[in-house]
Amino acid sequence: MIKKLQRKFIMITMGSLALVIAILLGSINAINLYQMEKKINGAMDLLIENQGRFPQFERKKPPQMEPRSGFKMDEETPFETRYFVVEVNEDGTIRTIDTSHIAAVSSEDAKEYGNKVIESGKKKGYKGIYKYAVGEQSYGSIIIFVNCKNQIQTAMLFLITSVIVALINYLLVFILVYIFSKKAIKPVIESMEKQKQFITDAGHEIKTPLAIISANTDVLELTSGENEWITSIRNQTNRLDKLVKNLLILSKMDEANVNMEMKTFKLSQMVQEAADSFEAIAETQNKKYIMDIQPGIDFYGDESSIHQLVSTLLDNAMKYSDEEGTIRISLTSSKKRIQLEVYNTTEIIEKENLNKLFDRFYRADFSRSRETGGYGIGLSIVDSIVKIHHGKITVKSTDEKSISFTVILSN
Repeated sequence: MIKKLQRKFIMITMGSLALVIAILLGSINAINLYQMEKKINGAMDLLIENQGRFPQFERKKPPQMEPRSGFKMDEETPFETRYFVVEVNEDGTIRTIDTSHIAAVSSEDAKEYGNKVIESGKKKGYKGIYKYAVGEQSYGSIIIFVNCKNQIQTAMLFLITSVIVALINYLLVFILVYIFSKKAIKPVIESMEKQKQFITDAGHEIKTPLAIISANTDVLELTSGENEWITSIRNQTNRLDKLVKNLLILSKMDEANVNMEMKTFKLSQMVQEAADSFEAIAETQNKKYIMDIQPGIDFYGDESSIHQLVSTLLDNAMKYSDEEGTIRISLTSSKKRIQLEVYNTTEIIEKENLNKLFDRFYRADFSRSRETGGYGIGLSIVDSIVKIHHGKITVKSTDEKSISFTVILSN
């Protein structure tokens, strides 16, 4: 239980941290790309305005130095920017090509790039490592291609570096969280331990007065004969004794201290025997009882606890099924999966409260549970048994007038 709580604490902490890091990384790299795009767009807009050339830089009178979408020109800009220009006539034919500002692209290559842009009809975009923009001119249009190889490499290097740094820090935080997680949940662990110890101690202490009350009841019955008061005392004593036993069982299961004799046993035969014991009860209550148990199924686990699981689910179905209702138990096996299902019709049940049925001391119908002797603890024991066997239990109601418990076990 403590290890499970520790794992849950680590998972929540590291999951939250991973989300924060992902948002932070995404934001930083998105801003970096946005700034890069703004600078490239500013340079391209300036080139379009000046027919494919950068204007002469003037230190005293620099109107072009005003920021353009994050771009600011200086005396090095014409030498740092690698680009080529394709001028296009109004009829879509290429007018001139200028590759004097780039060494990696020939006139034929520039012509091919220009024709691809003309065919696409787009005004902005990328062709490989070249970003292009189309500007309107008096003779037709001009296409500016800017080499973005360095910017792309820089952005990728920044992305890779930031991811590596984030992963290293994430790993360091994980190590620290793992080391100090026990200390962080120590108050919770201490509270749980005290609660378990209290249940165990109280359970054992209550057993003694219960035994005395039961013995005194027997003496009263022998001396004065059976009457309704003695019967009531015996019934309440039995109920309290059962509650104490169930609380002790739950406490041991929480501590993983319950004695489990794991072995392969005949599951079909055991389920059949447990189901047969409820057949007479169903007949006396005029309820339709259906058993659909596939023979020959074996299972590796604790036979007594699985028997308790089946009996509890059937007892629950008997108690809470409607008058002259239907109860069905089925056991099937396919490949490596065993499915046990207990179904019963019932009075109207609220779907939103179904998952609460496994909570300790929760009862969907308090008054009826009191009449049937239920404490809302049986399904909690069933849930614990299933978890110990690494299975899964679900509950569903398709029409709000019936309920079905399904247990999945690995064979």
